Amino acid sequence: MVALLKTIDLALNLYMWVVIANIIYSWLYAFNVINSSNQFVNTLGRVLYQLTEPVLAPIRRFVPTVSGIDFSPVILFLIIYFIRVLIWETFIPMFARSVL
Repeated sequence: MVALLKTIDLALNLYMWVVIANIIYSWLYAFNVINSSNQFVNTLGRVLYQLTEPVLAPIRRFVPTVSGIDFSPVILFLIIYFIRVLIWETFIPMFARSVL
């Protein structure tokens, strides 16, 4: 069971990096730093969008943008942090004690 919890923690950590990559991509795209007509850039943007939008869209329904700033990734990071702390502080010690 501990191995499963550690795998979930790793997946959450990797997903945070995907969200960070999406944030950086959106900034670079918005400020016209990257070439939007490049096929690789568009493919990368679509992949990042498809990976993050199913999770960020429900958060955006409850947290509106303020002055054009989207706070949904911040809320998502807080949720992921809460889940990771819950795993490490509650579940892993509980299962580690039951094994001993």
